[in-house]
Amino acid sequence: MSPETIGLLLMIAFLIVLIIGLPISFSMLLIGAVGIAIYTSPAVALDSVSLNLLEQFGNFNYLVIPMYMFMGYLAAESGLGQKFFNTANKWIGHLPGGLAMAAQAACAVFGAISGCIFAATVAIGSIAIPEMKRYNYNKRLATTSVGAGAIIGVLIPPSIILMLYGIITQNPIKTLFRCAIIPGIMLMVLNMITIYILVKRDPDLAPRAAKSSWKERFESLSGGVWQVVVIFLLSLGGLFAGLFTPTEAGAVGAAGVLIVTLVTRELKWEGIKNALMTTSRSVAMVMLLIGTAMVFGRFLALSGLPAKLANLAGSLPLPPAAIMSVIMFAYLILGCFIDVPALVLMTVPVLYPIVINILGYDPIWFGVMMIMVQGMGVLTPPVGMVIYVVKDLAKDVPLEEIFKGVWPFILTLVVLTAILIVFPQIVTFAK
Repeated sequence: MSPETIGLLLMIAFLIVLIIGLPISFSMLLIGAVGIAIYTSPAVALDSVSLNLLEQFGNFNYLVIPMYMFMGYLAAESGLGQKFFNTANKWIGHLPGGLAMAAQAACAVFGAISGCIFAATVAIGSIAIPEMKRYNYNKRLATTSVGAGAIIGVLIPPSIILMLYGIITQNPIKTLFRCAIIPGIMLMVLNMITIYILVKRDPDLAPRAAKSSWKERFESLSGGVWQVVVIFLLSLGGLFAGLFTPTEAGAVGAAGVLIVTLVTRELKWEGIKNALMTTSRSVAMVMLLIGTAMVFGRFLALSGLPAKLANLAGSLPLPPAAIMSVIMFAYLILGCFIDVPALVLMTVPVLYPIVINILGYDPIWFGVMMIMVQGMGVLTPPVGMVIYVVKDLAKDVPLEEIFKGVWPFILTLVVLTAILIVFPQIVTFAK
């Protein structure tokens, strides 16, 4: 039996254990170890597993992930999310669907200091959804607008997923952050336009809120926006200016949130403890994924499947754009079933050489596009992990109702994807 055939059979076994319900990190570890044992020996497989796990767990480059995670969870515990939403509400809450639009702006701003989809969903959704219900917003619009807004955090720096992509592919994280800002802002604006169109077509979806005076609007800016500006200038400003490495910028940002919120007495010891515990759990999950993905990648390299796929992609009588469209569609489908960090770790080592060396696409553009399409996946059924987080915040709204309402926002993501495929300079001009 050829190495490629063995590899395909093991990939089928991998899908089976996933369907059975084994966590994805343990699935990659199991199939990776079995594959290495078949291609080499059980002793080599044991050595490879232990060495890969130890090497990844001790890799200093990954220290950037807990730094930004801690910064985001501290911000969530301190109530900064509520301030973002209140400020956005004062400025645009009176527009058609204004509260739902305010959730988009709040998610974008919160994404600039958290980098985590689920942190943004909880921080903004726990405030925005009850507020929209209070104004008699349609429950479907109230919940799905928060879920769609949280996806902005995939692109707005500091994105945890972009960090993973940069570390795996050895592309500069600073450049990835810089090039993802405009697509992130575009997604926020397009989501707002989608909400506006939906409410204009059916005003009953979102009764209009009272218009705030200019005095109230400017007063809201002093309530918490200055804290975000300080943290942004400290962390990402220092990173873009070349004063800090990504890891240092994350540490400075986390310290900035901690100091600012302690000075303003908005963060209690219980909040710090919760942020530390949540960060520890999240980092443990991500690091286990990274370590087991390396074992899985070793098995794939021995199988020869990546090289076979690269040769197949190069020999297809199709233009690169057609092959890229197939890859993006595959990411969309896989994103419905597999969480984004795991999907990045599983697929990038295989597809990156094909996309860059065979198809000739820019690596920064591919990183932004791939992660945005996976953002679609976390919104779509049957898994749609962000939707399950939203459901937990709105227990009175049926899950199927939320999934029905998410399609206009998925269409918005499709439109943005098409724009960035036709005009890749939107992403690459900031390189």
